[in-house]
Amino acid sequence: MSEVTEQQLEEMDALFVQSATGVSSVNDTITLHGLSSATLYFSDRPKREVGHLSSAHFVDLWDEGENSFKVDPPNAVLSFLELDDAAPEDAVVTLSEPRLDKESITYKVNVLEGSIPAQAGHCSLFIDTFGRPLSPVSVAGVRRRERRRMR
Repeated sequence: MSEVTEQQLEEMDALFVQSATGVSSVNDTITLHGLSSATLYFSDRPKREVGHLSSAHFVDLWDEGENSFKVDPPNAVLSFLELDDAAPEDAVVTLSEPRLDKESITYKVNVLEGSIPAQAGHCSLFIDTFGRPLSPVSVAGVRRRERRRMR
C-alpha cells in the first residue's frame, strides 16, 4: 500500500473513518479500543475517491501542513453501532492530541453536542477534512441531521 500524503488528502477533501470494538472515556479524553489498523478515507464529488491508510500514518499526518489538524482541530462524530434502544446517542466533538498505542488510540476531546458514555461497544469515529470548520456539509453536521431524521 502506498501511503497518501497530507496534500493529496487535502486536495481531495478527504473525510476519515476509524472503527473500533469499543470506546472508553475519562474526563476530556476518549480511547478507541480494538482499533482497526486502517483509517478509511473518502471524498465526495467530483473525484469520489476512497482508500485507506494505516492508522499510524494518519496520526503522523496530524501536524503536517498549514491546515493541519494540530492547527485546526477537526470536528468528528462518535457513532455507536448498537442496534437497540439502549445505544448511546452520537456525540459531536473536536479532536486533538492523538496518541496511538498498538490497537488503541486516545484523543483529547471537546464535546460540542451530546455526551460520551464511560464505556460503550462497537463504534466509528467520522472525522472531517483538514481545515474544515463545522458547517452544513461537514461530516458532523451530516451525521447529526441523519440521526435526527431516523428518530
